[in-house]
Amino acid sequence: QVGQVFLYFQWDSLLLEAGFLAVLVAPLRLLARSAMAWRAHDAITFWLVRWLLFRLMFASGVVKLTSRCPTWWGLTALTYHYETQCIPTPVAWFAHQLPVWFQKFSVVATYIIEIAIPVLFFAPIRRLRLFAFYSQVLLQVLIIVTGNYNFFNMLTIILAFSLLDEEHVGHWLGRGKRRHGSSWPPSLRSFFSTLLELTTYGFLIYWSIQYFSLEISWEKRLLDSKVAFTYHEFTMWLRTVTLPLVGLAFLSLSWEILSALYRCACVRGYFWKLWATLQWVIFTAATLGMFAVSLVPFTYVDYESNGKLWPGIHQMFSAVERFQVVNSYGLFRRMTGVGGRPEVVLEGSYDGQSWREIEFMYKPGNVTTAPPVVAPHQPRLDWQMWFAALGHHSSSPWFTSFVHRLLQGKKDVIRLVQVDESQYPFSARPPAYIRAHLYKYWFTGSTEGSQGHSPWWRRQLIQEFFPPVSLGDPTLDTLLHQYGMKDRTSLQPSPDALLPSLLRFLRQLSLPFSGHTILWSLYLLVATGTLLRAVGHRPRWGSPPTRHKAPRRGEPSEKNGQVRRKEGKETEEKGEGRARGTSDSQG
Repeated sequence: QVGQVFLYFQWDSLLLEAGFLAVLVAPLRLLARSAMAWRAHDAITFWLVRWLLFRLMFASGVVKLTSRCPTWWGLTALTYHYETQCIPTPVAWFAHQLPVWFQKFSVVATYIIEIAIPVLFFAPIRRLRLFAFYSQVLLQVLIIVTGNYNFFNMLTIILAFSLLDEEHVGHWLGRGKRRHGSSWPPSLRSFFSTLLELTTYGFLIYWSIQYFSLEISWEKRLLDSKVAFTYHEFTMWLRTVTLPLVGLAFLSLSWEILSALYRCACVRGYFWKLWATLQWVIFTAATLGMFAVSLVPFTYVDYESNGKLWPGIHQMFSAVERFQVVNSYGLFRRMTGVGGRPEVVLEGSYDGQSWREIEFMYKPGNVTTAPPVVAPHQPRLDWQMWFAALGHHSSSPWFTSFVHRLLQGKKDVIRLVQVDESQYPFSARPPAYIRAHLYKYWFTGSTEGSQGHSPWWRRQLIQEFFPPVSLGDPTLDTLLHQYGMKDRTSLQPSPDALLPSLLRFLRQLSLPFSGHTILWSLYLLVATGTLLRAVGHRPRWGSPPTRHKAPRRGEPSEKNGQVRRKEGKETEEKGEGRARGTSDSQG
């Protein structure tokens, strides 16, 4: 709300919602000494993270079809996506060169991962949830290597960790339990679990082939695909499944709630049993409230289903809507730049005759400059320049103020364009005139570089985007008055306030560095600290940790049994809140 259009992206809302859920998921350190202590209700609050991931992915897949975008329905969206996204990476140039049939199949895979597979988030079979996890991670990693989408993809991967369990993470960390050889014949439960798993995979493959007409053309050596359903059929299907999906999620949540209640009943000690039950009541109520409120933005994908919700749920959502603790999502709804990537190029001049282009740090400008890698940093100005190019400059009032500040030579604004003053052509003194032209950009082909053309981009001038203006120009003053930006005074914090002083100090320290350099430095610092901490907790060389050996069968073990009983008693006294039968990996 403070940053207005510059901080009003869907991933900003996602970060707000995930941050609020982190308050519920984080350990409550009141009576327990260790923050890592296991609690009976942990699975309930952690389920909300899984529900958020489901709403994000399912809605992002559905809106691509409900938007009626011809590129998504024609499965050709990715033939434009790589070159028309806000800030592509160098890998995006190579991805753009892939054959059309592969790009269309990639769209089909995107639909499967975003619409069909999220239903498996609530599957009772562990291997199906692991399959869903790796499918989501694969999609996010591919987006990371081909586009600069700041922290969004990394945050989505973090949310996907709600699909894992301690045993699987233990295998990653080298702490997995050793399993004995599988017995034959398998148990009835194992047999039906494997049968259901294989059936699920079979249905996914069958439906993919059926609804996208997947067919291998051996003569052309390619895979043909096309959408085999109509918009009406899809909307009817969406109307049919929206509320049943809510019911499926509620059943999954109910199972977690009842399982947590059972774990509370298994806690040793009357006081700790009461304490665990009290926490279960509080966090269950909070989880049910969050789930109920989130149904309103989730059912926006089908307004008829939204109207069937209980009126009290709409009232609850209206009460908390301004805090954005729950939001609606739907990324990449429509594909822009089908006829070429629109790009605004700023030019400055001292005399109004000779003009020099103003290069930005991240967005495309110079056709010979390679696309950057800046994630997880999001250069907000460069992103808004991409949105400004999609329409008339009057639809982006901030652009007029931006030009005005460049004419004034405001250092803070210039640093958003170029941190290195040597790269800014008007670092000595501000330009007297500024104008903007609209270009169309395209990635060069794989054969154009050998013919002497630019290795990354080619462009074509389309029209004038913003007329030449100078300070005191009537056109500029009229626009500033029209948008309410003329001589507007900003609120100045008290010079004695601690927070503004600290922020000014941090800004001064970061002046010589770009945003992505600062972020990657912070990540590297945290990773180094985590690594050193992990190394510090490892046992010294030559002194491996002692392990108690179990007595052999048939040998007397009174002493060992006494020691183990004593150790078990001390363990119960130290971990008073642990449930009976909980393994060490769960603690």
